[in-house]
Amino acid sequence: MDKRILAGIAVFLLAAGILAYVLRDNLAELGGESMKKASTEFIKLPTPDYSGGMPLDKAVYLRESRREYKRGSLSLSELSQLLWAAGGKTHGGRRSIPSAGGLYPLEFYAVAGEVEGLERGVYHYNPEANALERTFLGDARPALMRASLNQNMVGDAPATIVITGVYERTTRVYGERGVAYVHMEAGHSGQNIYLQAESLGLGTVAVGAFSEEEVSRTLNLSVGENPLYLFPVGRV
Repeated sequence: MDKRILAGIAVFLLAAGILAYVLRDNLAELGGESMKKASTEFIKLPTPDYSGGMPLDKAVYLRESRREYKRGSLSLSELSQLLWAAGGKTHGGRRSIPSAGGLYPLEFYAVAGEVEGLERGVYHYNPEANALERTFLGDARPALMRASLNQNMVGDAPATIVITGVYERTTRVYGERGVAYVHMEAGHSGQNIYLQAESLGLGTVAVGAFSEEEVSRTLNLSVGENPLYLFPVGRV
């Protein structure tokens, strides 16, 4: 083979290796702020309040989809309360939502932009420990908004809760019918988020119009984990 061709191939491979190294721990630019993979870090959340808040019947009566939010951050306690309502632990080791066979296929993420005590980033919720696992640093809201067909409330909200589902946890027991069970469970969780937001004086809206591929890429979801629902939350 011609020496010039060999030299060109060598240069190309070297450049490709350098580029791969540089990009290894970085995602694409997200609204001018680089999204970097964070080392695993657990952040203990405030204990949810199990006894206060608005009466259930009033929260049901007032519940509505709210797409516009005032400026202002969420407190860590408010985020903790919302995530707990979505799928946290209750009495006797149970969870806040029913799950077919007690298999719990849902996972929960907080895309935090303006949350007191949290750096901007993506956080995975651990219901067993009532804690957050930080998975990425940087403001992911612009990318999540683009993935949601440019729905402004996703970019404007101080935080968005993302519900994902691992179908295999349920289908391995219930077969294809398990897919429907996962969707039912996501509905239970979503209604809890709505009612908890009302009780806290916050607003939210269920967002189902999004690119699954782009949301998965933004959150760096594992293979077999599927985004199901987005709930931007803000002050109203």
